[in-house]
Amino acid sequence: RFHHTSTSHSCSCSKTASDEKYQDPFQLGRKDLKNLYEDIKKELLVSTAELKEMCEYYFDGKGKAFRPMIVVLMARACNIHHNNSREVQASQRSVAIIAEMIHTASLVHDDVIDDANSRRGKMTVNQIWGERKAVLAGDFILSAASVALARIGNTTIISVLTQVIEDLVRGEFLQLGSKENENERFAHYLEKTFKKTASLIANSCKAVSILGCPDPKVHEIAYQYGKNVGIAFQLIDDVLDFTSCADRLGKPAAADLKLGLATGPVLFACRQ
Repeated sequence: RFHHTSTSHSCSCSKTASDEKYQDPFQLGRKDLKNLYEDIKKELLVSTAELKEMCEYYFDGKGKAFRPMIVVLMARACNIHHNNSREVQASQRSVAIIAEMIHTASLVHDDVIDDANSRRGKMTVNQIWGERKAVLAGDFILSAASVALARIGNTTIISVLTQVIEDLVRGEFLQLGSKENENERFAHYLEKTFKKTASLIANSCKAVSILGCPDPKVHEIAYQYGKNVGIAFQLIDDVLDFTSCADRLGKPAAADLKLGLATGPVLFACRQ
C-alpha cells in the first residue's frame, strides 16, 4: 500500500472482523491534495528560466505524494478529534506542501551524492544539468520551503519542521559511515533511516497536530505514528531495492548495494 501509485482507482479491499472495508488513503486525501503540485510551483518564484525548469522538474505530478497524503490525513484526524471539524486548515495544508518540497530538495541532493542517473522513471537533475547546478536547485527548493514555513507565522511549527532539515543532513553523514559491531550496525541503520526518511513524516504529522489540537499527548501520538510509518516505508523500500525491477521502482535496482551501503536486507543476510 505504501507504494500505491495511482489516485484514480481504489486498492484491493480487505475485510476486518466487523466486515468493514479498508479505504484507499489516497482517495481519502484526494480533496486536500488537489492542485498540490501547481501550488508548489507557485512557491518557486524563479526569474531564471533554467533554474525554474530544474526546480519544477520533479514536481510533475508523477510522484506518489505519499508524505503530503499522510500529513493531510493526520490533520483531518486531529481536527475531528479536537472539535469535530471536517476541514483541513490552510496552515495544515501548507505543512503538507512544505513536507513535499523538503523531500524533493533532499532527492535532488541525494542524486548528486549517489551519482544517480534516473529517478521516477526519468533522468535525474544532475544528469541533465550537472552536479553543481543540481546542488543549487536543491538549495533553492529548500529556501522556498523555508519562506512558505515562515509565512505560517507559528514559531513552534518553524522549530518542529526545521529539525527535519538538520536530521536530513545528519542522516546523510550517518549513511556515509558504518559500524564494525553487528548490533551497532542495526542501531546505526535504524538511526540513519529515522533521520533520512522518518523524521520528515514524524515532524510533519506533529506540526499539523499542533495546529489542529492543543493536547500534547496527541502531538506525541502523531509524532510516533509518523516515525513508525516512515521507518516502515524505508524498510520496505530497501527490500524492494532487491526484489523489484528498475521499471517498477522508477530508479535503478540494487543501487544501494552498488554504492556499498548496507541496508536492512544486507544486514540480515550478514547474520545468516
